[in-house]
Amino acid sequence: MPKQLINSFASWVLKQRIHQIELFVKYPNEVQEELLMNLIAAAKNTVLGKKYDYNSIHSYTTFAERIPISTYEELQPLIERTRQGEQNVFWESPIKWFAKSSGTTNAKSKFIPVSNEALEDCHYKGSKDLLCLYLNNNENSELFTGKSLRLGGSSQIYEDNNSFFGDLSAILIENMPIWAEFSSTPCNKTSLMSEWESKMAAIINETKRENVTSFAGVPSWMLVLMNRMLEETGKGNLFEIWPNLEVYFHGGVSFNPYREQYKNILPKKEFKYYEIYNASEGFFAIQDLNHSNDLLLMLDYGIFYEFIPMDTFGTLNQKTIRLADVELNKNYAVVITTNSGLFRYLVGDTVRFTSLNPYRIRVSGRTKHHINVFGEELMVENTDQALAKACQITHSEIVDYTVAPIFMKEKEKGAHEWMIEFKKKPADMAIFQQALDETLQSLNSDYEAKRYNNMTLNPLVINVARENLFYDWLKENNKLGGQHKIPRLSNERDYLEQLKEIQEKVII
Repeated sequence: MPKQLINSFASWVLKQRIHQIELFVKYPNEVQEELLMNLIAAAKNTVLGKKYDYNSIHSYTTFAERIPISTYEELQPLIERTRQGEQNVFWESPIKWFAKSSGTTNAKSKFIPVSNEALEDCHYKGSKDLLCLYLNNNENSELFTGKSLRLGGSSQIYEDNNSFFGDLSAILIENMPIWAEFSSTPCNKTSLMSEWESKMAAIINETKRENVTSFAGVPSWMLVLMNRMLEETGKGNLFEIWPNLEVYFHGGVSFNPYREQYKNILPKKEFKYYEIYNASEGFFAIQDLNHSNDLLLMLDYGIFYEFIPMDTFGTLNQKTIRLADVELNKNYAVVITTNSGLFRYLVGDTVRFTSLNPYRIRVSGRTKHHINVFGEELMVENTDQALAKACQITHSEIVDYTVAPIFMKEKEKGAHEWMIEFKKKPADMAIFQQALDETLQSLNSDYEAKRYNNMTLNPLVINVARENLFYDWLKENNKLGGQHKIPRLSNERDYLEQLKEIQEKVII
């Protein structure tokens, strides 16, 4: 079958989904309420269902009053029972897949249950909807005349007591239909290689002669791969290798700090960037417009959403609200109930709503990855945007960064200490530092108040990281791979001190 015909047919098939998306956009709260009742009914005969008498829950109010919000640590004993072979603990259908993730807040591995329903009705559905929305906005796309270059994690699937675990991308590759591999590169064998350096070399060797029309992965790791691809081929930009490239699907970390670097290696104004928000626990939101940073919250993936306003999070006055009650431009912690049996589960991410009709969001940070030592409520979204602005002003580029507090001592005031690895250093670090600090103040009124006349916070401190410092830190902590991320912000100094120690070792 000719490639153009395949492209036309695939586009037509995917776009049949549009009217269903329009339905939950038009009736979002009704769709969510019905979904919640279906999830409760499906899990009523499980161990948890009997403990909390799901059978008698007929309203959101009863649901919220009876079932506590849980973290992974609180659910871990029940998850472990399922990993050891016991079923019907928190979900009705058998669960044999577990997405292994250390996250960014704890070195201990998490094993997130992934049901067959979640695979089909959430993760794969989200991937198809991403293509559906992109194609609906770009009628002349020739996406399916070539292949998508994918960069996932670096773990194979492992078996333990008749259950299987690996990072989410490995599970998705293991379960995807055979036809899906024909539209992707590299092959499954290469994608599932565990040793990161060998995997990078194999991907470059396998994909550099393919007709790649799109690529997908975490911006920080994908940038490493793309720069190595340019070094290997001696080309000046990616279009010299893949002339038919048209879109980059990205997620996992903010794109802001890397945007200019991508523009340098993808120098065409018509090239598209599409963002997604997904995790081991589910596929949550998709960019639904060209040239937009807002993500449409997907409401029919078997996930019921609740939100905790961050100004009450972790306090005695903490409250949880439904989607119908959210407000614009407030930061919320995300709570989900899913078709893998995670009921009222605290994901650990924070979002803010940029639109209520339809419900669109931006990911603003992590519940544990913000700095509020001095009442400044600094979010990752703030630091990402401020860095991007400082880089623009000073014509510099970064690789990675992390920030920690400098605690007050006796009469000394506090401050924020940064570790930044530059790809291209600013000519004048003082100008960069001033631009960064002033932009943070313009973005965050709490930070601005604490910085006013150095009242509570002294000017920020910047450490310039040596080349590959963050890469070496990840390697030392066995975190190399496409799904691992640098902890951006912390209320403690642990990450920063580890990085400074590695930096000093090399200098000595």
